[in-house]
Amino acid sequence: MSAHPPSPLELEFARCYDQAHARVCGDERPLGLGRRLSLWRDEWLVRRALKVAGEPGLILDLACGAGRFWPVLGEHSNRVILAADPSQDMLNHAQTHHPASLLRRVRTFQSSSFSIGLSANAVDCIVCLQLFPHVASSEARLALLDEFHRVSRDAVILAVRIDSRFKGLQDRLLGSRTQQLQPEPWGQTSRARVEAEFKGAGFEVLSHQDFIPGCAAWRVYVLRKQG
Repeated sequence: MSAHPPSPLELEFARCYDQAHARVCGDERPLGLGRRLSLWRDEWLVRRALKVAGEPGLILDLACGAGRFWPVLGEHSNRVILAADPSQDMLNHAQTHHPASLLRRVRTFQSSSFSIGLSANAVDCIVCLQLFPHVASSEARLALLDEFHRVSRDAVILAVRIDSRFKGLQDRLLGSRTQQLQPEPWGQTSRARVEAEFKGAGFEVLSHQDFIPGCAAWRVYVLRKQG
């Protein structure tokens, strides 16, 4: 698996993510109730998405950062996780923050999300939950989706920030979620536009779940590859 130079978008995202993650690691205070509920809801959405995707056995966690979702992705003992990130420093950091029993099933490699260092149809499912929500332009989203279509044999799980009149309410409810673990939200789009982009890239929508039901500002999609 060869490394590919990160795009300017990925470099900026990595910089913001590194800063946010450093703040979290340096804060020894116990997590508040809101943050614990936010983490629980994130994990529930990922478990549900994996079930809809058919419980894939070989997963690529793309732009994985510090491995935030590895414990959930690795809950099935027969699942193998490939994990790619443009920052080798972040991958090295992730290796020190998870138990050895999990890390034995995680193979990390440095790679751009726009040019993944894997062959066509290399994995059962791609999971991209931390980078895709912050991609502002349709052109960049389509470039990512085309690469996802090349590398995945079957499914893609990703998060999207959808324009919503309830966004202010959601941000207040999430509180430190966006301030501590997530970089500032750069990319928001309409449901119609992003779903048209999925179709144009050769995917059908199997399901979607909103972080707050009825308030579609943060949505997790499960897509199936067509053609």
